[in-house]
Amino acid sequence: APARKTNTLAIVSMIAAIVGFIWVLPFVGSLAGAIMGHLSLGQIKRTGEGGRGMALTGVILGWIGVAIAVLIGIFFIIAIFYVINYTIVAAFDTMTDPPGQLHAVGKLIGALAFGWALVFIYYTKSELLTSNMMIVSVGAYYRRVTPVLIMRILLFCYLGNILGGLLIAVMLRGTTLLDGPVLNAMVHAVDVKTGYLSNGFSGWLDLFIRAVLCNFMINLAMLLVYNGYLTEDIAKCMAMITAVFVFAFLDFEHSVANTVLFMIVGFQHDMPIGLVFGNLGTVLLGNFVGGGILIGFYYAWVNDERDTHLVHLRRHRH
Repeated sequence: APARKTNTLAIVSMIAAIVGFIWVLPFVGSLAGAIMGHLSLGQIKRTGEGGRGMALTGVILGWIGVAIAVLIGIFFIIAIFYVINYTIVAAFDTMTDPPGQLHAVGKLIGALAFGWALVFIYYTKSELLTSNMMIVSVGAYYRRVTPVLIMRILLFCYLGNILGGLLIAVMLRGTTLLDGPVLNAMVHAVDVKTGYLSNGFSGWLDLFIRAVLCNFMINLAMLLVYNGYLTEDIAKCMAMITAVFVFAFLDFEHSVANTVLFMIVGFQHDMPIGLVFGNLGTVLLGNFVGGGILIGFYYAWVNDERDTHLVHLRRHRH
């Protein structure tokens, strides 16, 4: 019997997905590979052509590539706005003689600028680890997700964020964007963030509470955005900008932002690696408490309309 003809779209799908996955043509190649793979499977089912394995490769590898590109993209957004923040701070620090007399003004304006990062993340439909902590906690409360799935979601999200951090750190290493006062400001921030761990239990507790408050603010804003009460885009933007401004201006601790900072500075300057990992571990835990438990789990409980605790509470009111 003559060999079956291989579906052309299946071949193109697999090639596009591979090209996207290895970041020769990120996101676009992956998305094209996934879509063409689905179309190819339909054609193969109708015509009986060969190439089903190639089409499946295009679909699976394509969607994986899309997911990785989205997760990495968020690091670009945060990194760019973080650099803007520290550039503003450094500019105001160097405006006076002696330097630093306008530091508070630079910090305020930098925090306002950094606030737009969450707006860009939301409207580009990117995946942020810390807001996903709220989402998976709500899912866990309603028993829609298992602990294993929760860990997969959070780990995969953070892994993509880390890969994005490595990429942007390498890119910035080849530029002069961080020369002089900007890098000095970022190095000082690293010293402060790692310095908490050198102050014993009180320092660890300080760091943990800052992390709790940080993700409490972030997910409070996202709760307002997701629950449907804010219908206008300007109201959503103001909620997100305000939340990020509060955490940035008050020096709260955000695990993804810290990872971005450590990645960038690590390619430019020496860092205490042990203290860096200690900071990230503590902040990740605090972020989960603030966003996952205090916002996600708690608000899922108080808004649970099922015939459970609300009936009990209403009885006591009467």
